[in-house]
Amino acid sequence: MMRSAQNVVVAVWCVVLAAGPCAAATSAASVQSPSPAPVATLSDKALSERVVAYQIDARFDAIKHTLDATEVLTYRNITGKPQDTFPFHLYLNAFQPTSTFMKEERRDRTGFEWKDKYKASAEVKSLEVVGMGDLTPQIKFIAPDDGNAEDRTVFQVKLPHPVAPNDSVQFKIAFHDQFGQVFARTGYDGDFMMGVQWFPKVGVWWQGAWNCHQFHANTEFFADFGTYDVKLTVPQKEVVGASGVQLDEVKNNDGTKTLSFRGEDIHDFAWTAEPGYRVAEGYFNGSMGNVKIRLLMQPGHMSQADRHMRIMKEAMKRFDQWYGPYPYKQITVVDPGNLRAGGMEYPMLITGDTTWWMPDGLRFVEQVVEHEFGHQYWYGMVATNEFEEAWLDEGINSYTECKILDDIFGKDKSGMNLWGMTESDDSQQRNGYLSAADYDPMTRFAYQYVNGGSYGEITYGKSTTVLFTLEKVIGEETLRRAIHTYFMKYRFTHPTKEDFLKTVEEVSGQNLRWYFDQAVYGTQVLDYRIYRANSDRLDWYAKDPPKEKKGETMYRTMVLVHRKGDFIFPVETVIKFDNGESVRENWDGKDRWVRYTYDKKAKLVSAQIDPESVVLLDKDLFNNSYLAEEDTRARWKIVNCWTWVTQMLSQWLSWLA
Repeated sequence: MMRSAQNVVVAVWCVVLAAGPCAAATSAASVQSPSPAPVATLSDKALSERVVAYQIDARFDAIKHTLDATEVLTYRNITGKPQDTFPFHLYLNAFQPTSTFMKEERRDRTGFEWKDKYKASAEVKSLEVVGMGDLTPQIKFIAPDDGNAEDRTVFQVKLPHPVAPNDSVQFKIAFHDQFGQVFARTGYDGDFMMGVQWFPKVGVWWQGAWNCHQFHANTEFFADFGTYDVKLTVPQKEVVGASGVQLDEVKNNDGTKTLSFRGEDIHDFAWTAEPGYRVAEGYFNGSMGNVKIRLLMQPGHMSQADRHMRIMKEAMKRFDQWYGPYPYKQITVVDPGNLRAGGMEYPMLITGDTTWWMPDGLRFVEQVVEHEFGHQYWYGMVATNEFEEAWLDEGINSYTECKILDDIFGKDKSGMNLWGMTESDDSQQRNGYLSAADYDPMTRFAYQYVNGGSYGEITYGKSTTVLFTLEKVIGEETLRRAIHTYFMKYRFTHPTKEDFLKTVEEVSGQNLRWYFDQAVYGTQVLDYRIYRANSDRLDWYAKDPPKEKKGETMYRTMVLVHRKGDFIFPVETVIKFDNGESVRENWDGKDRWVRYTYDKKAKLVSAQIDPESVVLLDKDLFNNSYLAEEDTRARWKIVNCWTWVTQMLSQWLSWLA
């Protein structure tokens, strides 16, 4: 009787493992992984250190939603120290009711209920180290962040002897995945399947220690660069998208097909499969050459394919011109069959987020697709530590999202231009952080924020607003040059927040610690207001003063500006008089208030703090101005009402994103 191909794979792998004594004759230091000719990038040389090389052979059962695979990981020890203990992520185990991830979801979500359909797991069946034998019994689950003994998202294995600096070690792992219905990012929904964070992934030696955090509700991912050679066997009817580029497709006699993918200078591998995907393709001709754009659309969304393709090309053009080149040969854009898998980024693959009714004037499609493509830069290539410094990815990316969408659609229409209603993307970002402005600093570890709301509002909204306000200090073009310099200098290197901040200082030629200490490291709230403003006749004391006459009567005008919040920031105030004269006053904000006094043959008309509205960190913009004669006509009521509506809508969209 013929065994199934799946059983054959498992049987062959058992034979390989059984050959441990033979393999032991090979020194771990001499391990070499076969590597196909480079195909995945537009560069003729390696772009990263390539610390890791993954070779994965996986078989997906679309009926049971399971996956069985073998993984060969070659790790190059460039830590400068002997290493005998290696930690690994097993992210799928987060989808268990007792995991740290689910405990945090329960804590932060009102009315959250566990459902068995969300349950997923990853099990290491065996782990061998070439030259050291079977170390499966040495696997030990650890919880370095919270001590949760029931969390199974990180394990470590201790080797019998250390791997010397500059030597390599090879792990051979067999594992089994059980996917659940999509709860967050990964899993199935009907025929739709999203395979992300699905294989044992080694931690990162960073800042002199292993960095391998548990999977938390508010954290994303961090891994080393390298190469991925992945074979994925799926039913023949499946349409597949993946990180890297596809090299080959072989149809098997059992109704399956095996697809081979190659990814270079990337730090993760994701894939998706669904029989119903409709494929659309296009190209972007960038500074390094042609990049293939591959769209995988839901059948009911094909009318939006052009919309997806258009924003991809427009975004790629501006990233290429402003920040740096996209060096890979392909980018895959997935329109997922479950919105919980939408709005995510993986190397060379992103997921969008739309519905059949999404009108063109509501820029949600464009915001999500542009944002996720932008992650190819800050998450994908710069690759900062999202567990500990999430704002370096999400914040910078949200800022560049706003700048790019403003350039494409116009600043006042980059968030919405629908039924005569408009709003900017940066306004939506600013509104997102107002309710949590003083809870957490941007530098807090992602899983240590007071709750998920604060994490989102600070990491995305505040970080964006901090960078927009920084434009006021150093100039828009200077900040653009600083971000370009940062990207080109630190891509493929895992930089820190100080690397970014020092780059801004170097490019601008300014010491900006006074700003960064408050905006980035602190929780101070920026709020200035016109506390009092009035014009009073100088002869107010006269018993029978002459009748007021414009241009002849002398007035003493006083305007008092109050720093209501703790954030010290220089502000400009424009004071206008009824003779057409304007006065601009600049205040360093170091004291709590400043009073401006003028003796003129003119009365005060208005006073306005930050007249160009560039200090977006100011939490309350409504107290920034004074009008001597308040306009109460209906149109102003409509404006105020619409402002409220757009703020509520933008907060909803921010939450949904």
